[in-house]
Amino acid sequence: MDWINHTAAANQFLIFSVVKIVCVFAVVMPMVAYAVLAERKISAFIQDRVGPNRLGPGGIWQPLADGVKAFLKEDFTPDHVRKVYFWLAPMIVMIPSLLVLAVIPFGSQLGHQKMVIADLNVGILYTFGIVSLGVYGIVLAGYASNSKYPFFGGIRSSAQMISYEISMGMSVVPVFLIVGDLNLSQVVSYQAEHGWLIIYAPLSFLIFMVAAFAETNRLPFDLPESEQELVGGYHTEYSSMKFALFFMGEYANMIAASAMMVTLFLGGWTLPFGGLDQPAQTIPMGVGHIVIFLAKICVLMGIFIWVRWMWPRFRYDQLMDLGWRRFIPVALANIIVTAVFLWLHG
Repeated sequence: MDWINHTAAANQFLIFSVVKIVCVFAVVMPMVAYAVLAERKISAFIQDRVGPNRLGPGGIWQPLADGVKAFLKEDFTPDHVRKVYFWLAPMIVMIPSLLVLAVIPFGSQLGHQKMVIADLNVGILYTFGIVSLGVYGIVLAGYASNSKYPFFGGIRSSAQMISYEISMGMSVVPVFLIVGDLNLSQVVSYQAEHGWLIIYAPLSFLIFMVAAFAETNRLPFDLPESEQELVGGYHTEYSSMKFALFFMGEYANMIAASAMMVTLFLGGWTLPFGGLDQPAQTIPMGVGHIVIFLAKICVLMGIFIWVRWMWPRFRYDQLMDLGWRRFIPVALANIIVTAVFLWLHG
């Protein structure tokens, strides 16, 4: 009887996990598509242009047309590339951004189900372990292209992402000194009781956000693909869906980084009024928590897009100087100050 109950519980867990994965994928991929549309619209507004407006009201069907175009374009593989690695690189870039979302608590609960695919006790360590894999795809793309500009882009990206991963990892240490737990759901629960951590650790939030720009290769830190210098950098030789995977991977990484910032610093699915900082008692309230979380992600995505079209690109020496000589010492000092403060008030 115990074996039967255990098997039934395992099957139920598997079924609900698959349902959660499908739901997250069904939400995130349209967000990726419409983030591109939002970027084109916002950039058009900043530059006093119209932007996409042909397909549907306000160009709402433009992402669908772009997707169809990516599938129908000729998938050209140059003869001089290292073909196995050339095909493998776009997939390596895309997959880690989706794996990070497995530990993000998008809401409190729906019924008896937690709104997180994998509620790991070391969720933050998992995210940093997965995020670090993304650089391999970019470096592999630069190497496999067997061309100068992509190779330069891959080398730049490896140095840039490794450098800013250090400061990004150090920036979250004060968060876990305050919360006392590595579980991301517990981080959100702490903020529901004590207030958002951006209030207690604003410097950590600032460092994490700037490092997120560098990790996602967004302006002002898009040195690995800077068009004026490297044509397109690591994806210069790519076309069709392989190029689209790099493009989608960038926006999926932006969504993952935004989800991490919302979880760690902006209260996750909570709002400090109207009882929205309490676990859901009904399904409509649980859906409301998910909507709150997604709305916060959209705000941060808007910041990512706004910065791209308002700030100039850093020089490469400025980028590395900021990461190694500014952010790492400041992040270390932030850890020490937070630890001393908690010890004195402990």
